[in-house]
Amino acid sequence: MTSNPEQPGLGDPLRDYGRAWPQYLLPHHALSRLVLAATRCETRWWKQALIDAFRRRFDIGLDEAQQPDARAFPSFNAFFTRALRTETRPVVSTADSIACPVDGRVSQAGTIEGDRIFQAKGRDYSLRELLGGDVELAARFAGGEFATLYLSPRDYHRIHMPLTGRLSETVYVPGRLFSVAPHTVNTVPRVFARNERLVTVFETEAGPMAMVLVGALFVACIETVWAGVVTPPHGYRVRRTAFTGAPAVELARGAEMGRFNMGSTVILLFGPRRMRWDARLSAGQPLRMGEAIGRLTP
Repeated sequence: MTSNPEQPGLGDPLRDYGRAWPQYLLPHHALSRLVLAATRCETRWWKQALIDAFRRRFDIGLDEAQQPDARAFPSFNAFFTRALRTETRPVVSTADSIACPVDGRVSQAGTIEGDRIFQAKGRDYSLRELLGGDVELAARFAGGEFATLYLSPRDYHRIHMPLTGRLSETVYVPGRLFSVAPHTVNTVPRVFARNERLVTVFETEAGPMAMVLVGALFVACIETVWAGVVTPPHGYRVRRTAFTGAPAVELARGAEMGRFNMGSTVILLFGPRRMRWDARLSAGQPLRMGEAIGRLTP
């Protein structure tokens, strides 16, 4: 399966440029800090006004949520990162299946061409740059497979494991916070390799698997189940953390591994010849957490 650089219906170029270029002028981190404070405010009238307006804007129901009462959430962020009932997202049970880690849509998916990952509209970026400049880590995924999965504001924003895996390292990479909406991905060069992100690397039955959690405008808070909130505060240098001792961080397929406090993008990476994507996985395809998106190769 290969990525489709000419996927129709992904935006008008002139309109995309018109919406994307003002972002170069914005103070990304300052705006995101303001949004962080606003969405965690527990003043009752404020948080409820945000929740009600957001639900109307994006037509969000709570029939799948563990907490179906919109007034029971202590803050907008608690509503935004709400848990779903387990039965609403069954995780594929076939032994060789790879589960979708999020609700969202496929931005692109396919083969990593050497060190290059396809972004959109004829644009690509460096695998090495995405992974914080680590040559040895990039070599483990060169020529392998990638899938870029976009979470819109209306989606479920917890992130789950595609396969059972043992955490081996994380890499925090500082950067800007461009939007990752389709109009920006279509127009801003190397956007995923420019934005702040957290690379998480797991050892799995498919070999190394990386889940890259990409921050975005107003999405300045990335959280994992083993470390809590990773950012903010926002760093100014690459930080690598190895997980080699005890107790090990091992998570089962379908288990929650992190969340975005506001929405963004997850990039999945696998090494060469270890798995294959489902034939239907193409740009624009809607996905739900837990469904099969690929299979291990023998």
